[in-house]
Amino acid sequence: MAGHVLGGKTDSPAAANSLETDGLARFAVDEHNKRENALLEFVRVVEAKEQVVAGTVHHLTLEALEAGRKKIYEAKVWVKPWLNFKELQEFVHTRDATSFTTSDLGAKKGDHEPGWCDVPVHDPVVKDAADHAVKTIQQRSNSLFPYELLEIIHAKAEVVEDFAKFDILLKLKRGTKEEKMKAEVHKNLEGAFVLSQMQPEHDESSSQ
Repeated sequence: MAGHVLGGKTDSPAAANSLETDGLARFAVDEHNKRENALLEFVRVVEAKEQVVAGTVHHLTLEALEAGRKKIYEAKVWVKPWLNFKELQEFVHTRDATSFTTSDLGAKKGDHEPGWCDVPVHDPVVKDAADHAVKTIQQRSNSLFPYELLEIIHAKAEVVEDFAKFDILLKLKRGTKEEKMKAEVHKNLEGAFVLSQMQPEHDESSSQ
């Protein structure tokens, strides 16, 4: 209790990625859906704070999907573990989610040099960018064989003022032939992808 002021809110950066906080955020979304007959789909916890009262009030900033669009909500969940008590006190929409933030890239403004940084190839946004690239490559191709995405080999991203840029190395299959393609995909704040450029990648330059 030494690190908490009774009634005061404290940041919980580690808690934002914890299973417990994830569970509380999912509880908040489920309770909101029941009360409002809504169909929000939980995505992730953006920020978590705790307030010590008679129990703990968890102040959560979370991202959820509503009709396919990502939005940011603020939720307050009151927990008294010794009574097995959990209650959603507040759930409000604060803003639409930006497509991709410097925080998502692990590159918070002020403590990271601007520019490209590596991002996980399994990230849902990276997968969406890769799928868009493959679809666009197929549309621009005269080939009778469709392109098939086999693997996202490597991905980098950079956030600029009003859009995010993704530099993605893809392994594609067309008929019986496998090839590597480098694609740069931009995503604007409305969530729309645009394939900026693409070029074949040779093995000797893709060993990074």
